[in-house]
Amino acid sequence: MTSQQDAKPADAIADNWVERFLPIALQPYARLARLDRPIGSWLLFLPCLWGLMLSSPGARLAPPLTTILLYGLGALVMRGAGCTYNDIVDRDIDRQVARTAGRPLAAGLVSIPQAVAFLLLQCLIGLAILLQFNTLTIELGLVSLALVATYPFMKRITWWPQLWLGLTFNWGVLMGTATLLGDIPPAAIWLYIAGIFWTLGYDTIYAHQDREDDALVGVKSSARWLGERTRPAVALFYSAMLVSLALAGFNHQMGILFWVGLVIVAGHLARQVVLLDINNPALCLTLFRRNRDTGIIVALALLLGWQG
Repeated sequence: MTSQQDAKPADAIADNWVERFLPIALQPYARLARLDRPIGSWLLFLPCLWGLMLSSPGARLAPPLTTILLYGLGALVMRGAGCTYNDIVDRDIDRQVARTAGRPLAAGLVSIPQAVAFLLLQCLIGLAILLQFNTLTIELGLVSLALVATYPFMKRITWWPQLWLGLTFNWGVLMGTATLLGDIPPAAIWLYIAGIFWTLGYDTIYAHQDREDDALVGVKSSARWLGERTRPAVALFYSAMLVSLALAGFNHQMGILFWVGLVIVAGHLARQVVLLDINNPALCLTLFRRNRDTGIIVALALLLGWQG
């Protein structure tokens, strides 16, 4: 069996809080839920926040804090559940990929029954949070499980699992809008589409870390399919995101501050495209992580667009 030290994830933040504060016995479960790599929780939460910000009445400074906190906790828990499920399905593949060989299931630090029990616990917590919302939000949350359940298999049947991830990770736009409005207006649809293109861009960058190992084990990805065409493709994906954001703004009659924010987002994305080097895994991870800031800027633009 692999030791805890040997199984330390290659892409985890050095000296992270899981290693510093959690008991050794709990660390494999925290890693299974990716609590040592919070960027995924941010990227799941931010589209929810977009939907909430889009739906905030102009007379209110922001969505209710309790609603934001519930979505934040829900994103943290359900991202962990999704990663746990993904690792159960992909454990044999993970053992063959350098970056993922240290994951708890692949490294033998957690058994399948233990992982399943942990998955059920996370799902129960997620359900308890979901039940705090209105009927439409609950229905949308349950529908999203179909996207989550099928995602791990996409890399086996299509070159575009990143597109499926975009459909899955940005579902929170629709849920956040439904929570405050009880409806899904056209602007929310455009915002969801913007999120899909955003994920397609940043996750293609992320997938270049595993491009060679994926080829050896037969795993498909947009990174492998695009290869040297990645830079123009990511530029196209990000451009489509910006156009979709603009259409959301037009549909919702956003004020000038939204458009100022959109210009800042465009500059932020353009810098990623310019700096991208698909043969530098460390840089790909850095650029991927910068999308947390991108998502925050979009959320602020949506919030301030109501005020300006």
